[in-house]
Amino acid sequence: MDLSFTKEELEFRDEVRSYLADNLPKEMSETVRRGGELTKDMMEEWHAILQRKGWLATIWPKEYGGPGWTPVQKHIFEEECCRAYAPRIVPFGLNMLGPVLIEFGNQEQKDTILPRILDGTDWWCQGYSEPGAGSDLASLKTRANRDGDEWVINGQKTWTTLGQHANKIFCLCRTDPDAKKPQEGISFILVDLDTPGIEMRPIKLIEGGHEVNEVFFTDVRVPVENLVGEENKGWTIAKFLLTHERTGIAGVGFSMQSLEEVKALARKVKRGGKRLIDDPLFAARIAQAEVDLEAMKITNLRMLFKAQEMGAPGPETSILKIKGTVIHQELKDLARRALGPVAAPFPGYLADGNMTFGPDGTEHNAARYFNNRKTSIFGGSNEIQRNILSKAALEL
Repeated sequence: MDLSFTKEELEFRDEVRSYLADNLPKEMSETVRRGGELTKDMMEEWHAILQRKGWLATIWPKEYGGPGWTPVQKHIFEEECCRAYAPRIVPFGLNMLGPVLIEFGNQEQKDTILPRILDGTDWWCQGYSEPGAGSDLASLKTRANRDGDEWVINGQKTWTTLGQHANKIFCLCRTDPDAKKPQEGISFILVDLDTPGIEMRPIKLIEGGHEVNEVFFTDVRVPVENLVGEENKGWTIAKFLLTHERTGIAGVGFSMQSLEEVKALARKVKRGGKRLIDDPLFAARIAQAEVDLEAMKITNLRMLFKAQEMGAPGPETSILKIKGTVIHQELKDLARRALGPVAAPFPGYLADGNMTFGPDGTEHNAARYFNNRKTSIFGGSNEIQRNILSKAALEL
């Protein structure tokens, strides 16, 4: 595979850079650069800016409103967005549910739901994990019983990211409790969060943020047509969705951004009278992270090309999930170590909510470090990803 960009790809990169320079709001970019919390209005505004250009649903085919990009174009776009400190596209409707509906949904679901994702009418969240059913997702307990023309749902979901902003949730529910295998008897169902019987409670994180929630379902009735695909075949859809999620979790562009930040810090911060960048041990850790990141960039491109040929990523995306999260956590740890005491673990306690000492833009460093501990767990823990690789790729 030729890893150098063609003339057309370089022209596309210039187009992306130009559009970002002209359309990315400075306040939004600065919030991302400093690691601050984006409001829902900011995220919706950024989605609308990209949609005006037709660049929002980056992995959708052109016939459904996507840009119809090649894997390389998608890679370039994500890289340039990270370089410009653009907000990350909220993935649940665009990168998870959208591809699922395109692959498994009926025509009415495609015609009705996909346009509402694109224009921002609906904000989706993911109802997968449960207490006791995280990495072992097949052991989920949330039940959906058929009652005439409705499903009656009872159970609990947890770690529901950005659920406080959502008006819809896609859920995995057990529809056949007597199935021989735990992966069987699970269905993929769409739920309106305004339906009676749903309660969403915030979960406060260690760094003080409210990013995730738990959702309770008590006799929640939804129409039977909210089923996606076949009844009791939801595990196939779940695996399809998770391969897309794990590809995105790799976050190549975000790690490239973090690498540059760590290098900049290492040039500024001094220990024992010399810059950290000149410390052999610290420099070696940066170099190792950079080597690993370069290898992952190549692997990411290979996976994207395979996805284009096969129609969906394969189990090899577990490699990206493992390496991507490990590299990103290592870079956040290096930044925290470079700053030392001025990492400001609790910037909210300061009078103005900002740091008054240390390098510019590092006031949320510790919060980002703590928040990123989750990445090796969500989307299927890295231990589970290694099991997937040993079984599906190595046939062990």
